[in-house]
Amino acid sequence: MPQIEANGITLEVETIGSRGNPAVLLVMGLGAQMTAWPEDFCKQLSERGYFVIRFDNRDVGLSTWFDDAGEPNMNRTYLSSLFGRKIKAPYSLSDMAADALGVLDSLEIDKAHLIGASMGGMIVQRFALNHPERVASLCSIMSTPRFIRPEYQLTVELMEPDSGTREGRIESGLKSARLIHGDKFPLPENLRELVAASIDRAWNPAGTNRQLTAILADGDRRPELETLSIPTTVIHGTADRLVPPRGGKETAKAIKDSRLVEIEGMGHSMPEETWTEIFQVFDELVDKSKP
Repeated sequence: MPQIEANGITLEVETIGSRGNPAVLLVMGLGAQMTAWPEDFCKQLSERGYFVIRFDNRDVGLSTWFDDAGEPNMNRTYLSSLFGRKIKAPYSLSDMAADALGVLDSLEIDKAHLIGASMGGMIVQRFALNHPERVASLCSIMSTPRFIRPEYQLTVELMEPDSGTREGRIESGLKSARLIHGDKFPLPENLRELVAASIDRAWNPAGTNRQLTAILADGDRRPELETLSIPTTVIHGTADRLVPPRGGKETAKAIKDSRLVEIEGMGHSMPEETWTEIFQVFDELVDKSKP
């Protein structure tokens, strides 16, 4: 996979499909590598006539890590967020949006359709606010315009300490996947192999905390999102425990003339059974964005 220099750092990038097709930039979520966009998902999207681009955000995967910035004190960061205090972050969501812009620049793409999942949805929201002239359309999936704290019990179960072993990390990853997946759709049969492959590719929990600090520091984007006039579709699962469905509703309400699509029983994941609907909704968004 090629690496590019953008915004003063190195980013791991992969493209799928013909450069002559409309560009779609995929932006993944908190602590997740670009491989969280399944290869089959990307391939099927490219076969629908798109030039698909995925990349590792900063501080995850094979892109630049910010270890010199240290690991944030998350208890202090959460308290600052709760009481509306200024949060000191090693970098911002605007920086992460600038990384995504740098990916487009490196590929000499003037304008792209943006799809962001979870934190990736927050990044593409910020991208659209900061660089609207580079956005053909915006698709925000299982995301939110502000940090909404998950239910307490889920937070406790997800925040178990690192075992320090590969097998322990795999088991923890499997547990997390089960907790947020929802009950309607089956988990992938090869989930263990997928979790193991992600851990073997890169393991950087400190980077996840730095990314989370950037989310908390960005605050509430709703007043800014009300100024957008970009064709937008918001997709959210009704069974999402990590980012509650109201996050999707708030995003759609904030962006003028946006479309909200709720997928019954989908949790905080995009199981293969939902792809047909997601692709169809995205195609309709692209058609709407044409001059």
